[in-house]
Amino acid sequence: MPKDIDWDPVRALVSRVDAGEALTLTPQVREVLLRTAREVGIPASDAQAALKDVGAATALLHGAWARIRDGSIRLSLTEMRAQDLARTGDKAGARKLLEDLLAVEVVSLYRELAEMELKDLD
Repeated sequence: MPKDIDWDPVRALVSRVDAGEALTLTPQVREVLLRTAREVGIPASDAQAALKDVGAATALLHGAWARIRDGSIRLSLTEMRAQDLARTGDKAGARKLLEDLLAVEVVSLYRELAEMELKDLD
């Protein structure tokens, strides 16, 4: 599993920006945005380009947070449905759900968790 995943700083930044505070591109904020972009499958070149402008960096922040939030929901729902199918003996159906999730998921942590669920079906 990816080590040192800590999205609390991203959550705090999103909360502050959503409350009306302008994003300030300090070295720490830049580091958080670059690390998070990498963790959620945003190309490094796109993240680097976004850090040249506060508006683009704010969009990067919101985009990364959306991937975290949406991926978490998608993974949770898929895991629940797959577990229900597996319990009723439909391992093929459970496997298909997880494979479909892997076809669209870009967040590395969520991909690894889905792959672990797939292995558990064996």
